[in-house]
Amino acid sequence: MNIQIAPSILSADFANLERDLNAISSADMVHVDVMDHHFVPNLTLGEPIVKRICEVTDLPVDVHLMIEDPDRWAPEFAKLGVDSVTFHMGATHAPVRLARQLRDMGVKASFAVRPAESVEPLFDILDEFDMVLVMTVEPGFGGQKFLDNQMGKVRRLRDQITARGLNTRIQVDGGVSAQTAHIVAEAGADVLVAGSAVYGADNPNQAIDDIRQAAQAAFRA
Repeated sequence: MNIQIAPSILSADFANLERDLNAISSADMVHVDVMDHHFVPNLTLGEPIVKRICEVTDLPVDVHLMIEDPDRWAPEFAKLGVDSVTFHMGATHAPVRLARQLRDMGVKASFAVRPAESVEPLFDILDEFDMVLVMTVEPGFGGQKFLDNQMGKVRRLRDQITARGLNTRIQVDGGVSAQTAHIVAEAGADVLVAGSAVYGADNPNQAIDDIRQAAQAAFRA
């Protein structure tokens, strides 16, 4: 399976989003963090901006909802032209029902796990999701230090996915760079979200390529 790189616009210049979206043309998708200042202690952007992002980029848009009540709001984001919607274990009341609703709308469904949460409750419903996001920082702010103690979760997920012959992808978000990409890929992650490592570089596309190469060389199928 090919490694995919999803730059996070949380580290982009919000006053120049179209410019910064054009700067990541070598990416596989763009990662958009939606925060409501309730589920996490930060406030970012909402539906009108996500809709506009979908209109100005040719990249698939991967929306990460760090919000309360995704059962209510995730379908609304699915209507905006996004490729995938991620919601959190600690926020949804009916994850399987929501995942099926999103898939019926033609959007990929993804489930996110925070550092203190276990992945084992997902094992029996893995086939309901196109991707599982393992957070390697506490959600809410970019630029945090990578938590390598989350790699056990990635390994256990990869073992389950492989043993059951599923196509579910494993995404890792938080502290990913060319220096840490080999760690998450060796554990079994195949979708890497990188924010400051991409947008803090002089050449974002080169940074994306460096992260992809480091991960591809280490990936554990």
